[in-house]
Amino acid sequence: MSKRSIQATPSTVTEPDQVFELAAEVFRVMSAPMRLKIISHLCDGERNVSYLLSKIDTTQPNMSQHLTTLYQAGVLGKRREGVQIYYRIIDDRVSSLCRAVCTQIAMDADFESPMAEPAAATASSTSA
Repeated sequence: MSKRSIQATPSTVTEPDQVFELAAEVFRVMSAPMRLKIISHLCDGERNVSYLLSKIDTTQPNMSQHLTTLYQAGVLGKRREGVQIYYRIIDDRVSSLCRAVCTQIAMDADFESPMAEPAAATASSTSA
């Protein structure tokens, strides 16, 4: 299976329709709640699969499937250290978009955002 990246450079996006196609691909990759949870846990830095499984209620095969999708889309990078595989976010656009959408939804629903940045929460509480 070939790696299908959602990364774009100025030389690869020449037609307006391609912009929409690339945007749709970003949203497709982020369309699964499980992938959003994974991205959320990787926002603070590189983590191994065991750590992710301890934080996210799913099976190892399901976790692997979603990590592979994110990796093949160019959202995550990975490295092996012994028997452990570590994943990290390499496309900051995805984590920024995920954080913005999840924070707004949480605010609209009057929930605490699972992706709220501590600095942003501190700034909003001190400005009141």
